[in-house]
Amino acid sequence: MNQPKILVETAPPVTTIIINRPQAKNALDNEAAHALAAALKAFEADTEARVAVLTGTGGAFCAGADLKELGSGTDYFPWAGSDDGPLRAPLAKPVIAAIEGHACAGGLGVALFCDIRIVDDTATFGVFSRRWGVPMSDGTTVRLPRIVGQGRALDMLLTGRAVGADEAIAIGLATRKVARGTTRMEAEALARQIAGFPPIAMTSDRQSAYESFDRDQASAVRREMELSLAARRQESQKGAARFAEGEGRHGKFERQ
Repeated sequence: MNQPKILVETAPPVTTIIINRPQAKNALDNEAAHALAAALKAFEADTEARVAVLTGTGGAFCAGADLKELGSGTDYFPWAGSDDGPLRAPLAKPVIAAIEGHACAGGLGVALFCDIRIVDDTATFGVFSRRWGVPMSDGTTVRLPRIVGQGRALDMLLTGRAVGADEAIAIGLATRKVARGTTRMEAEALARQIAGFPPIAMTSDRQSAYESFDRDQASAVRREMELSLAARRQESQKGAARFAEGEGRHGKFERQ
């Protein structure tokens, strides 16, 4: 029997979504791309799930769109530019990428869709589709400059060159580097830590960070204030009381 192209494992409050096409370095054909969109939508709707981890099987993250499918005459649908695309807009809850091996072409777009990117020393990023005349339709040209800056983004977009783990860390493309083969474990541990925080303040701060790109500074600050109101009313006083009772002293960050 054929294995599902997208696997989902739940251990509330964390959901792990796994691209499962190792024979194609986890390139997404249209069926897999729609399945990924469905998995992300289900995670967002799951009230018990607070943080998702997105990864791939077989030592690769995602090699982009399946060019064999495209070369056979089947066009791929835009992953970010279509309403049913998996990368259309940030979800309401955080997603952490656990990246080993290739995150290239559309796979780079999948990585950029995530809030945090954890890599090991096998990770490789790049717009490798530059060689084949396949344009980005996965949000890469929009999200990459916001993460690494316009100059570095254009260098990657125009040349299609490979960016390894250490350079990715240096330019802010990757967030954390961990021991080889531990990206999923480390990403799930981080997901559990994030999921343990009071959720209203965490998600409102995240939403403000995303929305600020579309606003001038004054309106972005006003929006930050608006988004903070629910947490101030429902979480802040309780959190301050825990601090007053002794939690978090001497630099301790985790809940006791």
